[in-house]
Amino acid sequence: MMLGTDISSEIPSDIGLGAFGADPWWVITIKAVLIFVVLVLLTLFNIWWERRVVARMQHRIGPNVNGPFGLLQSLADGAKLMFKEDLIPAAADKVVFLIAPVIAAVAAFATFSVVPFGPEVTIPFTDTVTPLQLTDMPVAVLFVLAMASIGIYGIVLGGWSSGSTYSLLGGLRSSAQMISYEVAMGLALVAVFLYAGSMSTSEIVAAQDDLWFGLVLLPSFVIYMISMVGETNRAPFDLPEAEGELVGGFHTEYSSIKFALFFLAEYINMATVSALATTLFLGGWHAPFWIDELYAGFNEGWWPVLWFFGKVLFFIFLFIWLRGSLPRLRYDQFMAFGWKRLIPAALLWTVAVATVRALEDRIDLRWAAIGAGVLLVLSLALFFFGEDEEEEAGQAPAATPPRAGAFPVPPMPAGGAVRGAASPLTFDQRSTVPAGEPGAAGQGGTA
Repeated sequence: MMLGTDISSEIPSDIGLGAFGADPWWVITIKAVLIFVVLVLLTLFNIWWERRVVARMQHRIGPNVNGPFGLLQSLADGAKLMFKEDLIPAAADKVVFLIAPVIAAVAAFATFSVVPFGPEVTIPFTDTVTPLQLTDMPVAVLFVLAMASIGIYGIVLGGWSSGSTYSLLGGLRSSAQMISYEVAMGLALVAVFLYAGSMSTSEIVAAQDDLWFGLVLLPSFVIYMISMVGETNRAPFDLPEAEGELVGGFHTEYSSIKFALFFLAEYINMATVSALATTLFLGGWHAPFWIDELYAGFNEGWWPVLWFFGKVLFFIFLFIWLRGSLPRLRYDQFMAFGWKRLIPAALLWTVAVATVRALEDRIDLRWAAIGAGVLLVLSLALFFFGEDEEEEAGQAPAATPPRAGAFPVPPMPAGGAVRGAASPLTFDQRSTVPAGEPGAAGQGGTA
């Protein structure tokens, strides 16, 4: 890793927080409306794109009737949700039940207010010059993380206020998941702050003018990508809405426009973490593959908007690819991975980056890189060495006697809950029924 490269000193002097706060009210209004429209249209496109990509991966066709290539299918689905019957469960806390999806959606929209879409441009048909960003602040990245945390409140409150056990469990899972993976995500961003010398999104993009942090801080980039999937409740980490266990999770009791708001918030959160990954690790709106060396205009005017959204759609494709390829994890595996693997690796890498940045003027950078590499290898070894599970001796406990009018509770397996892979099946050569099962040709036959 190129840990000793001093990138923060290369920030252009004309890039900074001083470019914000001087826009007239009509420019701010136009920016806010455009962000809203872009996010809604991006959500409609992402839903269509996900259905088409997953359909291709499963040798299906996907939506292709409504509009060109089926592009209006998402709009038709949204209109259908708008006019469906709006139900409120009798056991629900009505006020919180109605407010929860609004909280999730508003927090999702607010996060994009500090995302830079491009450099300073001249607004068409005017002489006004403004940055392609609604606003910025010295702690813009922390603002994004704070708004993401507020969005989780909408999910938790929605699950609690529904008056349903499945919804409550989904909301609790979501809160635990957010706490676990936001810790790893925050640690992955510390290295970026150390190199950029700022938490401002515009200044972090300016610091990557020559070299992207995704290359310099590759372990941070990998940790962030894993954490952003867990943070957005997407497969294979979609445990808060696991239909095989919780029916629909936190939104089981929601319908009509309230369900649509939760749906909208999830897809906007996908775009948010993708835009944050683009901003912090892939150079933001800077041209990819250093093509600006061929033509400097690729980093000027409206070209950077194209590069920005191209990178964002690349991350969203990764979300879709994971959903179509990987099965859902068990909840204990998911939490153990976050706390026992991801967070320790992020801590070790953060310590390595901080040490090298503090001592880069006093030590040979080659030895620093070697030491950081050794530390990284040791942290990666955590993924291959798990804890030895102690087998508890004794017989399985007897079944709990049933209460009057109730069904008996099955006994727990001997030694506690079964963990790990299932035992392999063996078949008798004279029968297709697994050995030991009713109808097998022998008792415990071998293959």
